[in-house]
Amino acid sequence: MTETPKGENFATRLRNNFLTGLIICAPIAITIWLTWTFIHWADSWVKPYIPERYNPESYLKFAVPGFGLLIAVVFITIIGFFGKNLIGRSIVDFGESILNRTPLVRTIYSSVKQIFETVLKERSNSFKKVGLIEYPSPGLWSLVFIAGDVKGELASRFNAMGQEMVTVFLPPTPVPTAGFLLFVPREKIIVLDMSPEEGAKLLISGGLVTPEFIEKHAPEALAEVPERIGND
Repeated sequence: MTETPKGENFATRLRNNFLTGLIICAPIAITIWLTWTFIHWADSWVKPYIPERYNPESYLKFAVPGFGLLIAVVFITIIGFFGKNLIGRSIVDFGESILNRTPLVRTIYSSVKQIFETVLKERSNSFKKVGLIEYPSPGLWSLVFIAGDVKGELASRFNAMGQEMVTVFLPPTPVPTAGFLLFVPREKIIVLDMSPEEGAKLLISGGLVTPEFIEKHAPEALAEVPERIGND
């Protein structure tokens, strides 16, 4: 049995037990709530368009949560299947040409499409690495997500100055959805072994959740501190 530390009264033990239980229950409860909310949100959008004869709720005396989401997934998958062949591609191109000629709509559509293509396509290597940079001043280090080498006009400008720059995203704690887009010299970045998911956990927790690090590799990892980012 675990011994109770000396000097710890009943109120302190009660508080510690509550905090331990909160750490266990809160992530589970929030995950269930977010999942349930998303399912109901998808159902509220899709179910009104499902013919009554195909809706199981027309025959059952209870609601079937997630049926609308399932239909949406199947529909999107079918659209993706037809979008890969010649006829489907022609229809998609025709629809995009209409959107691209529509003022205001074309700006929104092109921006959203570019974001989804960047995030979802397998060939994209965005945010696959985590690194450290000296920020906001020398001697202070910040965790960043590495997007990749600077491209386009920015790359041309930096190359003219004799600098090879890398695009990084510096998120705040504890909400890493906003932040700063920075262009950092390649040699100024220390690439870490942790995954982006582990880096996000570290940020969201305010440094309380630290990724596991195998001690036997510590000397090797320290020797690789000056490691530079690859071009892959």
